Amino acid sequence: MNRNKILPLTETTFYIMISLINPSHGYAIMQKVEELSGGRVQIAAGTMYGATENLLKQKLIREVPGDDKRRRVYILTDIGKDVLKLEVKRLKQLVVLADDLL
Repeated sequence: MNRNKILPLTETTFYIMISLINPSHGYAIMQKVEELSGGRVQIAAGTMYGATENLLKQKLIREVPGDDKRRRVYILTDIGKDVLKLEVKRLKQLVVLADDLL
């Protein structure tokens, strides 16, 4: 998989992936994203479902066993961590460029 084809990440996907450094289920991810973004990003259930399905297909996250069989629990994969690191590097480069120009 060419990781650079996945980049840039949408803001929502970025927050979801950051939230999945530790295992979590959909509703908890939605709450974590809102918390991390200071309330700026709120994810609806349908958006959450679609995003997790895409991340699963791209092998950026995987499902892990959880305590409650009614909830699907996810975690970032090693590939997902690599992609997230590349995105952070890309964003840092943008900030440096903007700082230099401003």
